[in-house]
Amino acid sequence: MNKIKNYLSLVKFSHTIFAMPFAMIGFCLGVIKSESITNSAPWYFRYGFKFFLVLVCMVTARSAAMAFNRYLDRSFDAQNPRTAIREIPKGIISANSALRFVILNCVLFTIATYFINSICFYLSPVALFVILFYSFTKRFTALCHLVLGLGLSLAPIGAYLAVTGVFAWVPVLFSLSVIFWVSGFDIIYALQDEEFDKSNDLYSIPSRLGKVRALRVSELLHIISAACVIAAGYYGQFHWIYWIGIAVFVAMLIYQHSLVKPNDLSKVNIAFMTANGIASVVFAVLVIADLFVF
Repeated sequence: MNKIKNYLSLVKFSHTIFAMPFAMIGFCLGVIKSESITNSAPWYFRYGFKFFLVLVCMVTARSAAMAFNRYLDRSFDAQNPRTAIREIPKGIISANSALRFVILNCVLFTIATYFINSICFYLSPVALFVILFYSFTKRFTALCHLVLGLGLSLAPIGAYLAVTGVFAWVPVLFSLSVIFWVSGFDIIYALQDEEFDKSNDLYSIPSRLGKVRALRVSELLHIISAACVIAAGYYGQFHWIYWIGIAVFVAMLIYQHSLVKPNDLSKVNIAFMTANGIASVVFAVLVIADLFVF
């Protein structure tokens, strides 16, 4: 049991709350699209196993990405007082064990995509490349935050593809929203390591632009994210429940920026975890409700 808890801590399993709700939006969009074509049986019978496979893909992909990041950054984490308590620097999990965990999750992810459909299976190496490649980016580009956002943005479009096997604009707009939302709040989180990144020649928006301008970039990215979900609302012809969801989502974006100041980072974790957790979960619940009520 302790071993399981250690691995859940290694991959910050609680952070699944960010992308998983958007995956559920993509999945439900796909169900609604498919239901408009065929009604041979209740959707919960026809899509139950596929829903399980999507959950497996979400968990294994994210676990592989996080564990690989911890494996690759283990020397930096050991030097940073904020991250020295992580499992690999503390010796709770060995580097080799973490790497084996990454490989296992990549294999499970690929197997799950095989049973979903051919397009998901053929695109699985691309997805794995994107989410694993992020761990290298902080070594050469301050745009690493956007690469992280790109990795998490695969959730809604991937779940939609799992159900329908085709691309569509509405889930793509949700994916674009995730890119800018995640990269914006990752910049806020990276404020804590501005000085450490500078001293170790690591790239991030805060280390390259400073706290004040980094927060302005984060605000801009969150404005674009809000614009994407608004565009999805219009393009997808959603109803009033959806727009309540947007109001909550935007309110949480504004709230997290009100918490963090260049000279006061004491509430970064509240902004990072609480505000964004509420934003994703409440927004997803209301979007899905809109899909099935109307």
